[in-house]
This record gives sequence, C-alpha cells and structure tokens, in this order.
Amino acid sequence: MTDTPAPLTGRELDAEALRERALAALLTARERTALLTDSVDDHELTAQHSPLMSPLVWDLAHIGNQEELWLLRAVGGREALRPEIDGLYDAFEHSRASRPSLPLLAPAEARTYAADVRGRALDILGGAPLHGEGRPLERAGFAFGMVAQHEQQHDETMLITHQLRSGPAVLDAPEPPGPTGTVTLPAEVLVPGGPFTMGTSTEPWALDNERPAHLREVAAFHIDTAPVTCGAYRRFIEDGGYTDGRWWAPEGWAMVREHDLSAPLFWHRDAGQWLRRRFGVTEPMREDEPVLHVSWYEADAYARWAGRRLPSEQEWEKAARHDPASGRSLRYPWGDEDPTPERANLGQRHLRPAAAGAYAAGRSPAGAGQLIGDVWEWTSSDFLPYPGFVAFPYREYSEVFFGPGHKVLRGGSFAVDPVACRGTFRNWDLPVRRQIFSGFRTARDA
Repeated sequence: MTDTPAPLTGRELDAEALRERALAALLTARERTALLTDSVDDHELTAQHSPLMSPLVWDLAHIGNQEELWLLRAVGGREALRPEIDGLYDAFEHSRASRPSLPLLAPAEARTYAADVRGRALDILGGAPLHGEGRPLERAGFAFGMVAQHEQQHDETMLITHQLRSGPAVLDAPEPPGPTGTVTLPAEVLVPGGPFTMGTSTEPWALDNERPAHLREVAAFHIDTAPVTCGAYRRFIEDGGYTDGRWWAPEGWAMVREHDLSAPLFWHRDAGQWLRRRFGVTEPMREDEPVLHVSWYEADAYARWAGRRLPSEQEWEKAARHDPASGRSLRYPWGDEDPTPERANLGQRHLRPAAAGAYAAGRSPAGAGQLIGDVWEWTSSDFLPYPGFVAFPYREYSEVFFGPGHKVLRGGSFAVDPVACRGTFRNWDLPVRRQIFSGFRTARDA
C-alpha cells in the first residue's frame, strides 16, 4: 500500500505539503478498498454475509457517494453526479439488514461511479486552497482527511464482513512480529494521579468527538501492560465464566442465556482443543495473542472475575498519552511521530493481533504497550461529548450516538489505518457487539 503520509501536527504546513498528505491518504484508502472488493466475485459482493453487515457492494458505492457529497459538492461546489442515489446510500435511512432489498448499483456500475467521483475529487484537491483562514472544511485539507478516514472506516467494516463470510480464504498477509528480547514485562503498570490534557484542539484532521482539548483529573490507577490474552480468557471460560451470573451485568447475563454463549465469537472446542475461524481458516487458538471478538459484556465479566475492572476512557487516554516528564499529552504513546511498522500493528498489514508484549518501540511513558493497533479496547465509559463539543460537519457522525447506549473503544485494531487512528481517536459501539475487532485490558485502583 502507499507509504504513510508525513506527520501532520498543529504547526503550519504549506499548501503543497497538505495536498501531498491528502493525496497519499486518499490513494491508500482506495488501494485497500480495491483489495477488499476485487478479492471476491460479483455474487459475493452483492450477497449479505450477515444481517449485521451491508453487502460489500453497498459499502463500495457508499464510499463514492460520501466522497461526492463532501468533496465534489461541498468543497468543489459542483453539480450532483447521481442525486437519485443519495437516499440509497444514506446510512441513517436504511438499516444494514434492509440494504440487500434496495435497488443498489451493480458491482461494475458501483466501481465506475466511485472511480468517476475520485477522478473529479483529485481535480478539486489540485486547486483547493487548503490553507490560511478559509472555510473550515478546506482548512488544512480537513474534508479530504475526513473522506480518507471515512473510507478507511468502511474498509475495516468490509474486513469484518470478510471475517463473517463463509467459504475459503481469499485474503492473505504475513504474520505479525512477536516480542523481541528476553525482558519479562510486569503484568501491570502504575499511572500516577493528577491532571492531564484529554482530547485535542490542534490535530487538524481530528473528528468532532475528539475535540476540544480539556483538563481531566484522574486518580492513580494500575493498568495491564498488554491486552488480555486468549490464554487468560480461556482460564475464565474453564472456571465457569459463562455459567456463573455473578460476573455479568444483568443485560449481559441475559445475552449469554438467550444465545447460549460459551466463548468468544468464532471460537469452538474440538477434541479438547480450542479452535478459531479466522478469515476462512480454522486454526488453534493462540494462547499469547490478545483475545478478539468479545463484547463489552464479556470484557466486563472477565474483569469482575479477575478482581479488576475495565479502565475508564479517561484512564485509558492518560495511560496512552500522558508524559510525566514534560507534562504534555503526546499524539501517540511513543511520541508525536506518526505510526510505523515498528511501533504498531495497523493498516491491515497483518490479519491478526501480534502476541502480547510485541512492539516495544510503541510503549507509552507509563510502560503500557500495544495501546495503538492490534485490538480495539473496550472501556467502562459511555460515549459522551467532551465539554465544549461542537458537531462538525454533521450531527450524524457523533452527536446522535451520545448517551448510555454506546460504550467507548480506544486504540484501534490491526484493521485500522493510521489515518483513522491516533491517541485521541474515539470509537463506540453497542455493548452486545462481538463481530468487531474488539478486545480489552483491565485496570484497578491504586
């Protein structure tokens, strides 16, 4: 895939540097979209592999439609190419389960439409001012960064669909690196109490729910050095974790009983061995790999069983970003530089999390590792706005989801591209969701 674009911080960059960064982000996203949609035939593109997900062809045309809405129409001021399809690809107008019944663009037509939009969008990028005190959508190339992030988020969604589909494997990637050296990491690290700056007011492509920067006071706490592993989660299962209601929130216990759950999604036991299906391949569960495809309820139950708890969103971000030496909040656990393959497992370079303890170069000042990449990490927090939140550029990105119904996930997974992952990035989902690339780590009071 295209190289990661150069770092973009709050400092002034000239228009040409901004243009190059936006171009690289858009091209990287489109390469990945092509990989995910060209690897299956038209029948699989139009099929619904799970009622939880859209047909892949819907995502493909939706990506093009959003790019048309924001880059061609909003930034470029151009006439609509296909106004009659706007409703078909409005994510709020039609549920995922209902989308196969819509008169969607066929695969060839969806590809042509997305390519046509992209060509025109690149023309607009070539002439957009991107600098100074212009319109907020154009400033620092925000609209182009937003569209690149949107496409990468749908690429992650399409990768989830690939995991849910039946049939032989069609995707491949090398193994992630394992831990290096012989250093044995502590099970947990102490994060001292005190204030820190949460969120951002300077990251030009940060989305509205990441803003604004504000001070938070956080009491001292301990947090796991790495995400909870499959081996640790297996011990919870074998100790009767799914049969003992003491560990579960009432809604989670009802979910376990209703669906007869006994393990993470895609796990099954055969001849005394735990196996897992991963992108069309059935393989032994790896003890040292972070557990994946668990709901918030499962993560919360494990934490209770272990005598611990899930970290709050504020605790997670302080563990990931706060540098006690300078008092600053860093862009990433390792500093202000953008992710590299040595620091984090991102961008679908691999199709699984790395073993716990990998990526020593990506550890935070507190000593916690793998806070960026590998698995999305459930927190205990509801998805709520920060003080001073302002919806931009549309309410449906964040604001309509605020409230106790959604729980916050942080950190990104192996399926997240660096353009859509930073120390301030916030994800959210329903606490029942298991198909996402979600894991967790635990915490305790100091």
